Parts: sequence; structure tokens; C-alpha cells
Amino acid sequence: MFSVRAIVFGLVIVMAFVLVYPTLNSYIREQAALADLRAQVEAAKARNDDLSADVKRWDDPAYVVAQARERLSFVLPGETPYRVVDPQTAPDAPVAEDGPKSVLDDSATKPWYASVLDSVEIAGNLPVDAGSGTTTTPSDATKSADKSTKGSTDTSKQPAESDPAKE
Repeated sequence: MFSVRAIVFGLVIVMAFVLVYPTLNSYIREQAALADLRAQVEAAKARNDDLSADVKRWDDPAYVVAQARERLSFVLPGETPYRVVDPQTAPDAPVAEDGPKSVLDDSATKPWYASVLDSVEIAGNLPVDAGSGTTTTPSDATKSADKSTKGSTDTSKQPAESDPAKE
């Protein structure tokens, strides 16, 4: 069926493919890399043009004055500067019938370590639910702390029952 010529021709084709494929593959990869580099050069040229235009803007005295006013809050002699405060960030002063009051509440005037101590005491008074092993909410803890200050017994100060698994 196959002649010797066909077999030799097939071997020559296979040998040519084996020899040319690595070179062709590297050529294709290099062309792709070259296209990426050309795109990077074009992007760098565009950025360079933009930066050059920004530098040229600084030659205009009106642009320099506008930037000084905007960035540094400069004013010209004879002008009155005004600073607008955002009404959402400025707190309203409380109005009291018996006279002016401080804007700060009592917790803001306490030192930081007193606030930490109060939070530790509240966390220590959280009763633990025996069934699930979870604590109650902080509002429940403040209620139980209020109860303990009124004379009722606090559940967190009662002795715990012994756990048979620990023994």
C-alpha cells in the first residue's frame, strides 16, 4: 500500500515539523510580548503628555492663584474668609429650662480607665444560661445589675453546682 517514497516523504515532513515548531512557537510568543511592550510605550507617552500639560498649567498665574486658594485656603488682602461647617457634623446645643448645660454627658467626663472598669463589671455580671452555656444580652445584664443594687439576689453570685463531667 505505502510505497517507500511515501514513507520517506512522511518522515521528512515530521522531521521538518519537529525542527520548525520550537522556533515558530518562540516567534509567536516574542510577537505577543512585543505587542504588549508597544501598548505600554503608548500608554507611557499618553501619561507623559498629560503630565507635561499639567506642568504647563503652572506657568499661568491665574492657575497658581486658584490652586493656592483651593489647596492652601489663601485669601487676597481685603477679602474676608468664611469657613462653612457641615451642619450634620456639628452637634446642636441642648436647650435647658434651668440654664445652659454642658454638651458632654457624664460618661464623657469620666477618665478612660473608669469606663473600662464599668464595662468589665457589666461583663462580669452577665448571667450564664445553664442549658445552652450562652450569656444573656447586655440589656438583661443591666437589668440584673439593677436588681442586685435594689436588694434582690444576683444569680451570678450564687455558688455553682458541681459538674459531674469535671470530677
